[in-house]
Amino acid sequence: MEIAENAALVVVDVQKGFEELGYWGPRNNPGADDNIAELIDVWQSTGRPVVFVRHDSVKPESPLRRGQEGNELKEYVARRRGKGAGPELFLTKTVNSAFLGTPDLGAWLKESGIGQIVLAGIQTNMCVETTARMGGNLGYDVVVAYDATYTFDLAGPFGWRRTADEVAQASAVSLHGGGFARVVTTAEVVESASGAGVPVPPGAAG
Repeated sequence: MEIAENAALVVVDVQKGFEELGYWGPRNNPGADDNIAELIDVWQSTGRPVVFVRHDSVKPESPLRRGQEGNELKEYVARRRGKGAGPELFLTKTVNSAFLGTPDLGAWLKESGIGQIVLAGIQTNMCVETTARMGGNLGYDVVVAYDATYTFDLAGPFGWRRTADEVAQASAVSLHGGGFARVVTTAEVVESASGAGVPVPPGAAG
């Protein structure tokens, strides 16, 4: 795996509201926050572009709605904003995909000549997965750092319920097996990003 010199790290919805487990339920990947922080540090130290995404929920009961403390980025992410040597973008959204936020992520990537994105953040099967799927459809080379994401137990139809691990694994299988993205570990990304990368042009994904 090669991480391009200009690959963008997209940090999805790492917000305080996701700490409210009474609302969300049990989570997985307890080391995800440390891995997210490591990825940001590597990207900023190598001068690569970082995109910070915030979800402004329109649901009145959501901890992520605007005006609530839960809407804010987690402290370790907030303090890293503006600290990198490379370009940075901050965008907000009200839906799952970061490509449907403001300002326009796709336009920014295109203007910057970026063809590869690396995704980390919350939730694995929701906003991370939706952004990965849309990125793949748009022709980007998408990499998901699986252990730099997490999610929560989820109830579905027919009385089905899956644990956070089961939900996240199903998401990873769908993304990777379906060809939307390469799902890898944080360690793999860090190892590749720490070496000399080669820029990946827009539309490089098959």
